[in-house]
Amino acid sequence: MTVVGILIAILGFIVLLLLLSAIRIAKEYERGVIFRLGRLVNTKGPGLFLLIPVVDRMVKVDLRTVTMSVPPQEVITRDNVPAKVNAVIYFRVIEPEKAIVEVENFIMATSQIAQTTLRSTLGQSDLDHLLAERDKINQQLQVIIDEQTTPWGIKVVTVEVKDVEIPQTMQRAMARQAEAERERRAKIIAAEGEFQASEKLASAAGVISAEPMALQLRFLQTLVEVSSERNSTTIFPVPIDLIKPFLKIAEKAAE
Repeated sequence: MTVVGILIAILGFIVLLLLLSAIRIAKEYERGVIFRLGRLVNTKGPGLFLLIPVVDRMVKVDLRTVTMSVPPQEVITRDNVPAKVNAVIYFRVIEPEKAIVEVENFIMATSQIAQTTLRSTLGQSDLDHLLAERDKINQQLQVIIDEQTTPWGIKVVTVEVKDVEIPQTMQRAMARQAEAERERRAKIIAAEGEFQASEKLASAAGVISAEPMALQLRFLQTLVEVSSERNSTTIFPVPIDLIKPFLKIAEKAAE
């Protein structure tokens, strides 16, 4: 009885181990891809489920969004400007079976695809387009990478270009260009101001020529403005209309 009892105890212990090995638990964000004798069966989870001991094998897949930083890439833009660009990519697994069966390491594969796409896509853009149209470039990168990772069951959610480093000489050239552009705008604004002022002066001249008394009133106003300031020198403008009679008398006397 002792030997039989020991054998029963050993057998019960083995059965207990097999039962414990058959129990699997997957978290809410995990799925278990089940292989039976090497063949894909199905996907289970989340929660508690049982496997056939020795026969079944499970590979867990995390369904949460993965944030992956793309290492800095050396690119040459279409206008032959060297730049160093880095980015961040957000993706998640939407089909666990394909992520395990179709590719060996889906995270590494997605990283390599992102680096290659970043170099090739940015190499087809001008520097100005790269700096000014960041949103369009991000969307273009997302579409291209997502098309290549879809067969692996990977969904690329977002791609963001974080930083663009350009040589110091190019930065100085861009600063000079921006300064020249600001000077051009300032000159245009000043010229527009002069043009508007000349139009107002022409209008004022038309009014004064039609009403000679307006010139006299303006003359008196100018005297008031000059006398209100403490100046050592006073400029006294004399209207031509005031001395015209004297000029006519001088002409008649000369004849």
